Amino acid sequence: MNRRTVESLEAQTDAQRFQWEATYLTLTSNVVAAAIQEASLRGQIAATEEIITIETDLLAVLHRQNALGQIAEADVLAQDTALAQAQQALPPLQKQLAQQRNLLAALTGSLPDRQPTETFELSSLQLPTELPLSLPSKLVEQRPDIRAAEAALQAASAGIGIAIANRLPNITLSAAIGSSPAQLGKMFESGFGFWSIGGGLVEPLFDGFTLLHRERAARAAYDEAAALYRGTVITAFQNVADSLRALQSDADALQAAARAERSASQSLAITRKQLELGQISYLGLLTAEQAELQARTSLVQAQASRFADTAVLFQALGGGWWNRPSVAANDATSG
Repeated sequence: MNRRTVESLEAQTDAQRFQWEATYLTLTSNVVAAAIQEASLRGQIAATEEIITIETDLLAVLHRQNALGQIAEADVLAQDTALAQAQQALPPLQKQLAQQRNLLAALTGSLPDRQPTETFELSSLQLPTELPLSLPSKLVEQRPDIRAAEAALQAASAGIGIAIANRLPNITLSAAIGSSPAQLGKMFESGFGFWSIGGGLVEPLFDGFTLLHRERAARAAYDEAAALYRGTVITAFQNVADSLRALQSDADALQAAARAERSASQSLAITRKQLELGQISYLGLLTAEQAELQARTSLVQAQASRFADTAVLFQALGGGWWNRPSVAANDATSG
């Protein structure tokens, strides 16, 4: 029984350790996700500010053309409306950025007035040179939640052994067993050796139903731990598969968004020149502006999605916690 008790305690210690690792991994993943979201918001703000600058310049051009009688007042008002709508999109993005900075401060254990000094831009983030399209299942075994579930299963298994051992009589033999009382009346006193042995043998019989139910409860706890372990493993494989599929989709979406942004930017530049030369109407310019804004925003979002899904993949694989110097040192000491 002592061996199984030690086994159970060691397994519980491992479970607590890996639960801590899982919590730490979740925290660091949230920090990374918040940093990527901040970079995305900064990119969207930059794109919106560029559009505001472009539309402000175009409004000035339209004012000059209207003064010369080349366009109607309605075109000027339409451009002024488009400029106001672009300006209206900026404050919500700035609000989200401020809230994201507060979130980063909270995740790093600081108050909102002590935000991190670092700022994050999409241009400063780097992806791995190559992202795997498939991964060996052994990597998933390093996930701390799987290791914690495995340790909990081992502790539950040891609990069954402890419950079975408790149903057996626990007797300590000594030389006093064969002693003879000096008086016949003392033979039936509780302190006499033979009477004490009898009590030790009979005690598990009287508690038999209680100990039996404890054993059944231990077996039920083991079944529950086994089901949780199986569910954790299945979820881990699902997370990795989803992340890999997302990265494949992100690569295609990013390529298409980059091509669309280049085309929209070139189209807007050509349209502006045509408008200045009086070759097209303002409606053509407005369409090109809207396409440019949408293309820029889509490109920023596609870049941010790829960064975020890459971080999710590393989290799905366990985050590499076993590579930390402190963990390696502890493992070497244990070994």
